[in-house]
Amino acid sequence: MTAPAICNTTETVHGIATSLGAVARQASLPRIVGTVVGITVLVVVALLVPVPTAVELRDWAKSLGAWFPLAFLLVHTVVTVPPFPRTAFTLAAGLLFGSVVGVFIAVVGSTASAVIAMLLVRATGWQLNSLVRRRAINRLDERLRERGWLAILSLRLIPVVPFAAINYAAGASGVRILSFAWATLAGLLPGTAAVVILGDAFAGSGSPLLILVSVCTGALGLTGLVYEIRNYRRQHRRMPGYDDPVREPALI
Repeated sequence: MTAPAICNTTETVHGIATSLGAVARQASLPRIVGTVVGITVLVVVALLVPVPTAVELRDWAKSLGAWFPLAFLLVHTVVTVPPFPRTAFTLAAGLLFGSVVGVFIAVVGSTASAVIAMLLVRATGWQLNSLVRRRAINRLDERLRERGWLAILSLRLIPVVPFAAINYAAGASGVRILSFAWATLAGLLPGTAAVVILGDAFAGSGSPLLILVSVCTGALGLTGLVYEIRNYRRQHRRMPGYDDPVREPALI
């Protein structure tokens, strides 16, 4: 290794150590102790408690009867209304119920929770045109009323877009509930199916085909979203006062 490379490596290690030291100084002693104790407990539990295999978990789920999938669906719907990661439920659905039933439960539960979150936002009276007073926001709200399903569908197909953020934004907009529900159902189906299938084969390694499915659906969603944005700008580019702010004070 050359001298410059050794120097760069030393500087990098020194920078990392300095950053970790700064973080450690900012953290309180009880928080550090709690973190260490928590990690120790998790390690001890993982070593002492026997972990059931994927086959044993599925047999256990079957032994509970037909009510368990319904209970799982209900819990999935309620828990994911707040910004709780739904990936855990999606993987568990594939692990416990297999691909077909798992996809049905995960997609229906996610769609139901999205609609509930949307309705809760609207029940609070949040509206885009009242949060930000701009003519562009008014036109965006109008656009979502007319063709919001395409924007929602495109966003749902992009895996990195937060699930809860779309629900709350749609609730504050004028998108129709039925359009939102169908776009959510269709947009969640490809990516959710890939994760459920991964949960179904949880004992093995992930298939590259599942990654390809996620990439393709994300690219499809980005394409639809870019098309919708360009179409929107093309229709309103020549309209006067497109980006002129409204001078009245905004009422939040």
